[in-house]
Amino acid sequence: MELMSAVLERSNMMRAYERVLRNKGAPGVDDMTVGDLKAHLKAHWPEIRDQLQAGRYHPLAVRKVEIPKPGGGTRMLGIPTVQDRLIQQALHQVLSPVFEETFSTHSYGFRPGRSATQAVQQARSYIEEGRRWVVDADLEKFFDRVNHDILMSRVAREVKDKRVLKLIRSYLQAGIMEGGVATARTEGTPQGGPLSPLLSNILLTDLDRELERRGHRFCRYADDCNIYVSSRRAGERVLASMTRFLETQLKLRVNQEKSAVDRPWKRTFLGYTVCQRKYNVRLKVAGKSVQRLKAKLKMLFRAGRGRSIWTTIAMLAPLLRGWVNYFRYAGVKGIFEELDGWIRRHLRKILWRQWKRSVTRAKRLMRLGLSEVRAWTSATNGRGSWWNSGASHLNQALPKKFFDRLGLVSLMAQYHRLKCAA
Repeated sequence: MELMSAVLERSNMMRAYERVLRNKGAPGVDDMTVGDLKAHLKAHWPEIRDQLQAGRYHPLAVRKVEIPKPGGGTRMLGIPTVQDRLIQQALHQVLSPVFEETFSTHSYGFRPGRSATQAVQQARSYIEEGRRWVVDADLEKFFDRVNHDILMSRVAREVKDKRVLKLIRSYLQAGIMEGGVATARTEGTPQGGPLSPLLSNILLTDLDRELERRGHRFCRYADDCNIYVSSRRAGERVLASMTRFLETQLKLRVNQEKSAVDRPWKRTFLGYTVCQRKYNVRLKVAGKSVQRLKAKLKMLFRAGRGRSIWTTIAMLAPLLRGWVNYFRYAGVKGIFEELDGWIRRHLRKILWRQWKRSVTRAKRLMRLGLSEVRAWTSATNGRGSWWNSGASHLNQALPKKFFDRLGLVSLMAQYHRLKCAA
């Protein structure tokens, strides 16, 4: 079967449609929502299908959106229209099995059955082998700098259907809409569409094969690549040769300021770092990951000032469960207990502020078991809400079991539960 026919085959299109519905997502430049897609396809699908079969389909521009990056700065996303997300998803479902066989075993990003935590665990095993230096290479604005001709030549190694090749190139070249003006694109593959992760893996497979040819131990997750070596000198040679390869063969640029040859316990890889020890190397949550979680939680705490404490705790639950589920492989668990205490303190602060008046605070404290004298002394101490949230009177009145009854997710308890289930 020709590749385009496989893309347009009914069962493939239905799977793509269901995936787009599940993923939801914002509208593109035409303002069409996911909920509008079914009616739109009923009216226009025969025409769209004919254009795809004839190689005459032209995607609309993507909508430019900039989101803050965890390390500072912004990352550009290109949001395709819902119709183009459907077609890209259908393409992805057919192309992914074709290219999956060509990908390296050291590549972990955006692949079925592979994950970031597998990459982290593999990295830990390299360190235990004695490779106690890491080449942490940062590709400068990777998704913005992809060379279209080089990428298409890699796609054409496995794809011979000219209509599919033309369609992929048209997605690469689709303009970017900002402020009502569409700008043509000559390089890059903006994140935001279903095809982008697959295309990034196709391009960077050349890097994987080059590193394998040289016998290196490495882990790559999308454009995040760490190479593990035995000495600083070896790492510096690897970084220099890798930089030359990327710049000459793939026309990509290595960010020299962010790239480094360093000890793995001084670097972060996919949110994790490691303990400084020779044997039984343990994973730990990187400090930057903790800072990012606290920043997200503080936003929810600010929103919780005008809500009931039950609502705030319910809002925290999915974020806390998702975070501890990702970091369940950490061997250093003290941070989970520390964060639990920090979260409870913020919730006490919210309640203290909501009680507002000294009379209300004293009555609440007495209702929660404090003596009248202590309740009034605490309620009228003149200290700020953060000080009071850490003071003994609020810890006694609002202990851990109080928040457990309200359904607060305990990171430490969840961590132990996941460990036992593993």
